[in-house]
Amino acid sequence: MKSFYIALILNVLLMLNVSCEKKYPPTDMARHALIPKPVSVEATHETFVLKDKASVFYDSGNEALKKEAEYLAALLGKATGFDIKVKASSALPSRGNIFLTTSMDDDSLEHEDGYKLEIDRRYVKISAPQPKGVFYGIQTLRQLFPAEFEKENKDVKEEWFLPAGTIHDWPEYPYRGAMLDVSRHFFGVETVKRFIDYLAMYKMNILHLHLSDDQGWRIEIESWPNLTKHGGSTEVGGGPGGFFTKDEFREIVAYASERYITIVPEIDMPGHTNAALASYPELNCDGKAPELYTGTRVGFSTLCTHKEIVYQFVDDVVSEISELSPGPWFHIGGDESHSTKHDDYVRFVNRVRKIVKSYGKKIIGWDEIAHADIDSEDVVQFWAREKNALLGVKKGAKVIMSPSKHAYMDMKYDSTTVLGLKWAGYTEVDDGYSWDPATLVEGIERSHILGIEAPLWSETIETLEDIEYMIFPRLPGYAEIGWTSSKHRSWDEYKIRLGKQKQRFEAMGINYYPSSLVPWQNEEDIFIEPIEKDNN
Repeated sequence: MKSFYIALILNVLLMLNVSCEKKYPPTDMARHALIPKPVSVEATHETFVLKDKASVFYDSGNEALKKEAEYLAALLGKATGFDIKVKASSALPSRGNIFLTTSMDDDSLEHEDGYKLEIDRRYVKISAPQPKGVFYGIQTLRQLFPAEFEKENKDVKEEWFLPAGTIHDWPEYPYRGAMLDVSRHFFGVETVKRFIDYLAMYKMNILHLHLSDDQGWRIEIESWPNLTKHGGSTEVGGGPGGFFTKDEFREIVAYASERYITIVPEIDMPGHTNAALASYPELNCDGKAPELYTGTRVGFSTLCTHKEIVYQFVDDVVSEISELSPGPWFHIGGDESHSTKHDDYVRFVNRVRKIVKSYGKKIIGWDEIAHADIDSEDVVQFWAREKNALLGVKKGAKVIMSPSKHAYMDMKYDSTTVLGLKWAGYTEVDDGYSWDPATLVEGIERSHILGIEAPLWSETIETLEDIEYMIFPRLPGYAEIGWTSSKHRSWDEYKIRLGKQKQRFEAMGINYYPSSLVPWQNEEDIFIEPIEKDNN
């Protein structure tokens, strides 16, 4: 009888606690403008309230997951001003907290990059098979907060609201990237980190760095020091140029790795090599060094493919950069080698391919490399000629889809755009979004495609603000192409979600292009109905 009364009292106390719980109007998670679009969103119309002293919990003993908990706590703390603690736990924590786990109770989520985000009125839980899936779940959680979450200076709030529901999500392609050309104009470590932050926010996982070209050599090579001393001393228009020291490059690689982004280094060869040729005359067939080049013409330079010193040079460069880059790929360029005879080009790529493989890397090259003896271990990056990409597929290579008329972020939006080029045509925001990698080229099917990449060449790009103007608002669309199945994508639906990113772009201080094709508008309030004022 005594136990009956104890149970009764406990039930009464529980009911009193529930009845005292503050009530909020219903929410609708499904109408939030998430980019990339998740696989599924199921709203429960309740509300989670984040308050000061909330904690981020993670699986006890999981040090990799602890890093994600610390990342999320820092993100939340910076945005809200709250004192967010990080704690280990073996079970779902108490009310008002966030839990990160790689202990899966959902058999439907088998993709290693996938995640499940559950928001209940009592807790937030992100579960995934791998820590990187948890990281991607954090990016979605970030977008569920209002845009003011991203502001540096904001009004202090005692409560932050999240709509309740469950999201299941995983990517369509394993390779979801962007390229930054630091050769035509050089960009320092902090600018590259900001570029990485933008990729991470939209769940992109590759940063391809174009580290050498006619106008500049941008990475320290200890065995060939004049590459940066002389070859890195200028840029398009005759500016001061610059380069990354090895320590700076390691810093970039580490920063990207913490955000599950792989750095793909590119040394373009045998063409696009004037900076190297100007630095070391022995790489030229005539043994004479050309002048440094600060224009934008292409196709005039080539390494002397008959000289053994050239292959020693390539070996040294690949060796030193491979030591700095833990990722599986090394990009050898190979495009627009108009000054290299075809047979010499093929012989060169075949030999360089073996050098790259000797350092445990797989090659990526622009679609021209398909003329060499490539196979299923190699990757062809389609940018210009369909027949080259198809030849690569025939030889068994995987393809990265970067069609210049759709995916090049340095193309002008329209005839009024001051920055950018137009040789591939104008690329408005809808042109950048409305294409399917698996149907764009007849003969290149979904099974042939490793993923997509959106390059930003920098002939006309000089500052971070220039970068932002050319990649926003196109970058989120490329992220969605890489992440979201084509059957779930349409321009008419996407442009609404993109338009609601306006406040977020502005809160982050992003210099974006306000395309007239996008219905820019403020994001909707979290609540379906307004909150009634408390008159007490």
